[in-house]
Amino acid sequence: MSKVLVVEDEEGLILTLSDRLQSEGFDVEIARDGEEGLAKASSESFDLIVLDVMMPKKNGFDVCRDLRKQGVDIPILMLTAKGETIDKVLGLKLGADDYLTKPFEIMELLARIEALLRRSPISRENLNSIDKFTFGSITIDFKKAEVIKNKDEVDLSAMEFKLLQFLIENQGSVHSRDELLDEVWGYDAMPTTRTVDVHIAWLRQKLETNPKRPRFIQTVHGLGYKFVS
Repeated sequence: MSKVLVVEDEEGLILTLSDRLQSEGFDVEIARDGEEGLAKASSESFDLIVLDVMMPKKNGFDVCRDLRKQGVDIPILMLTAKGETIDKVLGLKLGADDYLTKPFEIMELLARIEALLRRSPISRENLNSIDKFTFGSITIDFKKAEVIKNKDEVDLSAMEFKLLQFLIENQGSVHSRDELLDEVWGYDAMPTTRTVDVHIAWLRQKLETNPKRPRFIQTVHGLGYKFVS
């Protein structure tokens, strides 16, 4: 049974989420503010965290950042009432694995939770093709899930690493956003999703010498993305 921590202060949503998740077979624990959520996530074992952004005492962005700084790599699905792209980008930059904007359909939430649980932690059995890979000034150790650039370690979120891994293992091939969502995140594309674009942008910021003119993670206009070493 997968154990899920729901960090949320809205009582109606707490009841809805806990009842539905429990009916789907999840073991659910609740934290009603950011400080409680951080304390529980830091001291207890969970398979996934559903983390609201706007909460008392400590907001979801700070909770996510602090957990990642502590080395906690539990998948995090962030909930935000805002539709602003900057909020989504900030959450992903701080280490969240996915986001969902309120209001949302419970079936979409369940699909994303199941996808994150299915794809995490980074699957070692899919790494038997290569252990290490080097391009430009970057070396990737797939066994250790480490990325080194100019002798310095690059901090990638779990989903950024998975996306990079998939592109490298299928280098030269063009992948549409829908295909990447299915292969890396594990769910079909939603009409307004920009999850893939945001993750690609952050990979370029962290890995490319000139992110605006990427050498390795290339855009194929009208089709998608490909990796070229």
